[in-house]
Amino acid sequence: MNIYVASSWRNERQPVVVERLKAEGHDVYDFRNPKEHIHERDAGFHWSDIDSEWMSWTPKQFIDALDHPLAEAGFKSDMDGLTNAEALVLVMPCGRSAHLEMGYAAGAGIPTIILMSDGEPELMYRMATRFAIDLDGVVESLKAIESGARS
Repeated sequence: MNIYVASSWRNERQPVVVERLKAEGHDVYDFRNPKEHIHERDAGFHWSDIDSEWMSWTPKQFIDALDHPLAEAGFKSDMDGLTNAEALVLVMPCGRSAHLEMGYAAGAGIPTIILMSDGEPELMYRMATRFAIDLDGVVESLKAIESGARS
């Protein structure tokens, strides 16, 4: 399957999930290395590539930066990976981008799996197709999705 792994740059489980899913034979979109699947290494999009002072931007500066060529290219890469996905795995904990990606996938009818972690409960997670508490559970969920099972 073509899998989109959504998570945070700070999440140490994300690379482990990507590698396990690849080992299981899946084509995995990795936002940290988005061009890896075409044998070209890319370190993914970073706001700091646009401006080292990005953390102190005003809302106007942030809005303007969305039109920067690097931001446009990063967005296109991630959206292409997302729209081509046959399933999305949300690796908790994660932030706004990953949650937007999962919301897009759920709305587009792409099956979603949330790899849970400790943290505050969220009612809207009911949108997810499946849940897992460990990596083996993610793999089993993907097998169930491939076979057409809902839960």
